[in-house]
Amino acid sequence: MWQRVSTPLKIGLLAGGAGILLTIVGIIRGSVPPNPASIGMALLIGGGAWFLVAWAVASAAVDVEQDSQGEN
Repeated sequence: MWQRVSTPLKIGLLAGGAGILLTIVGIIRGSVPPNPASIGMALLIGGGAWFLVAWAVASAAVDVEQDSQGEN
């Protein structure tokens, strides 16, 4: 299944996982109020933001690479 996923999506998922991991470190260190809604929102924002930015940059890079190969 992993081979069928596009490269930008793979990069986004890896970055989102790193964002969630860093958010968990922040939760353990006490940066997030200890209630389930705050923890869930922190995980969603942390992982989601990292995923979205990494996916967008990787998608743009792939598009530019494909466009530059078409000009040769």
